[in-house]
Amino acid sequence: MKILVINCGSSSIKYKVYEFPSRTLLIKGIIENVGDKSVSVANHSEGLKKVLSKLISKKVISDLKEINAVGHRVVHGGETFQQPRMINEEVIMKIKECSKLAPLHNPANLAGIIGCENIMANVPQVAVFDTAFHQTIPQYAYMYPIPMKYYKDDGVRKYGFHGTSHQFVALAAAKKLGKPFNALKLITCHLGNGCSITAIDKGKSVDTSMGLTPLEGLMMGTRCGDIDVAAAFCVMEKEAISVKEMDMVLNRKSGLLGISGISNDIRVIRKAADKGNPSAKLAIEMFMYRIKKYIGAYLLVLGGADAVCFTAGIGENNPDLIKEFKKQIDKLTSKKTKVLVIPTDEELMIASLTHEVVTASIKKKNVIALS
Repeated sequence: MKILVINCGSSSIKYKVYEFPSRTLLIKGIIENVGDKSVSVANHSEGLKKVLSKLISKKVISDLKEINAVGHRVVHGGETFQQPRMINEEVIMKIKECSKLAPLHNPANLAGIIGCENIMANVPQVAVFDTAFHQTIPQYAYMYPIPMKYYKDDGVRKYGFHGTSHQFVALAAAKKLGKPFNALKLITCHLGNGCSITAIDKGKSVDTSMGLTPLEGLMMGTRCGDIDVAAAFCVMEKEAISVKEMDMVLNRKSGLLGISGISNDIRVIRKAADKGNPSAKLAIEMFMYRIKKYIGAYLLVLGGADAVCFTAGIGENNPDLIKEFKKQIDKLTSKKTKVLVIPTDEELMIASLTHEVVTASIKKKNVIALS
């Protein structure tokens, strides 16, 4: 079975093709500048046509009939979607409803889904939601202590993100430890330009650092993470800036970039820190400290952990930082908790979940046909 994985951003289409059940990666790539008519990619449908043409020209497939399924990354599934779902009109409608919670992401994800429907009408499509893995978080952990009406009327609560990555890393950790996934206590740390940490108990997410949006939690490349909300009000009043402008500050101008004043790239910041730049040094100290706080909190939430796992760009490529975390974790847990570095592969996770959903659907149809 050949599975095409699509990750549509507002102006890009990332794609990979896998062969299943061998899980072999056949090709990967990206189409950029979607919406820019000057480069002949007027919309996502045009971009997807370019993707499919490339698959044929590279002889990954000879025609579109060789694509057996398409797996789509969808950022926000709200409370509606706790598992990947075969896409139909009802699912599309519900994804649209969730767009109010992810206005920058879900519409682009939907554009990819609709574009594939237009080009490959009879090919099964599956939506895999970033938020789905976190739908097992208990109510006392996902609710915010604000008037209940905002949850009931507007869906304001913690949802969490990076779920596909956390799930992939946790499953890989179970394999590495040689133990059943549903018998482990794990803390998974996705550290890239966006950062999040998840506490996993017996295969289920029980808490995660990101919240209603990806802004909550750890200090990130350009996002502030946890702050006193009144700090934002204070700045807005003093500087006379709008909600939209404040949103830009908190999401695009804060984090490592905001503190260092240099870059959101930790490699650049570390070089500057090594040369004695005090702002760069402070940015790294703050970044590390906040990760330690969450790991410590989740060790208490879980009652200990079998492993703490690091992944994504920063987590996978900074062994000296991981060594520093390991010292602290070893001290706190008397070396009972292993520290693992596991490369994430969200696209492979999407492909695997797509394969499961499509295979289950085929089996169900066969049973119905036989009965």
